[in-house]
Amino acid sequence: MKVNKNIGIVNAMIRITCGLTFLAWSTAKLSKRPRCNSYVLVMLLSAMKVAEGIVRFCPVTELLKNCPWTKPQHTTSSSNSNEGQHQQQSTQSGGNEIDLMGEMKKFQDQLED
Repeated sequence: MKVNKNIGIVNAMIRITCGLTFLAWSTAKLSKRPRCNSYVLVMLLSAMKVAEGIVRFCPVTELLKNCPWTKPQHTTSSSNSNEGQHQQQSTQSGGNEIDLMGEMKKFQDQLED
């Protein structure tokens, strides 16, 4: 799987800084309360942010960049009635759901490789 950089250097530095800060905080809190599982979750999430900053790749940013609903939709001026526009929007949203499922399947297949 080839990983392309999709975040900038400033964003990466912020992710590394915040990730290390929360990692240190959760480690200190976990040493006082070893049975609290919420600190382990914070540690995992902050370690993920540090890794994203080092690699300069964010999977959430990549997913949102490729989502069909974030792209501008072209409207047609052929139907002026509200009913026609409603049907057109429902058709477009239905198509987006199918595309989303296809993209999720492709992403899952890439993760398995």
